[in-house]
Amino acid sequence: MNLVEQPVSVMTIAGSDSGGGAGIQADLRTFAAHRVHGLSALAALTAQNTQGVSAVHVVPPDFLRAQIDACFADFNVVAVKIGMLATAEIVNTVASALRHHRPRFVVLDPVMVATSGAKLLDEAAHHALRTQLVPLASVLTPNIPEAQWLLGQRIETAAQADSALQELRALGAQAVMLKGAHLDEDNQVIDRWLDASGQTQFAHPRLPLEGHGTGCTLAAAIAANLALGLAPRQAAAAASDYIARALAGSYRPGRSALHVLDHLGAMPPL
Repeated sequence: MNLVEQPVSVMTIAGSDSGGGAGIQADLRTFAAHRVHGLSALAALTAQNTQGVSAVHVVPPDFLRAQIDACFADFNVVAVKIGMLATAEIVNTVASALRHHRPRFVVLDPVMVATSGAKLLDEAAHHALRTQLVPLASVLTPNIPEAQWLLGQRIETAAQADSALQELRALGAQAVMLKGAHLDEDNQVIDRWLDASGQTQFAHPRLPLEGHGTGCTLAAAIAANLALGLAPRQAAAAASDYIARALAGSYRPGRSALHVLDHLGAMPPL
């Protein structure tokens, strides 16, 4: 690379995971694995490990906005990945910043609950996220519980998942990737994708383990791939494959059964 060339940058706006497996930490590892410059704006701090979340500290909205503005003032921010936003005030702050800076791509992972079961988003943020952020999203990436929360309905079968995909996109996102790990579909994990061109699926064998930070990593990988020039559907397919490789090489750094992803071992080839 020419040293005077400004590389593409990808920003994560999310919460910090002190255990290193999810959140900002997973996002930055994913950006590094995809060879893009990673930026971060911390929306919350968590006291967290593989066994659970014991405390959450929400960053003051003015300071969050200052982080976002500082990055856009200096870097070529092509894509933004959004994760944990704990309150309606934080959601509105992020939405306002995105409308002001207008990045080319926004990947929204509507984080509601940690893998451990800890709730990471308060009820007041529900309406704000649906109405302020979802319509700004290039790609919306809920898992099944998050999709149920967004739509207010149960999703327990493949047919219900297909129907929910349509309803999720009707909320305003340009494309939706409904993650399928919570559905039992013949020893497979099927991620469903819908954009203006129609629907497709990305399927991988289900592994006998519980991964930590998979949702964060998938959204971050989609954002990185979009910044690198892939079309949205191809960016999602590549991200789904990246998760499968990272899960295959995952490991257990803590005392619980949760596996942390092998981000660098799953690095896409040059």
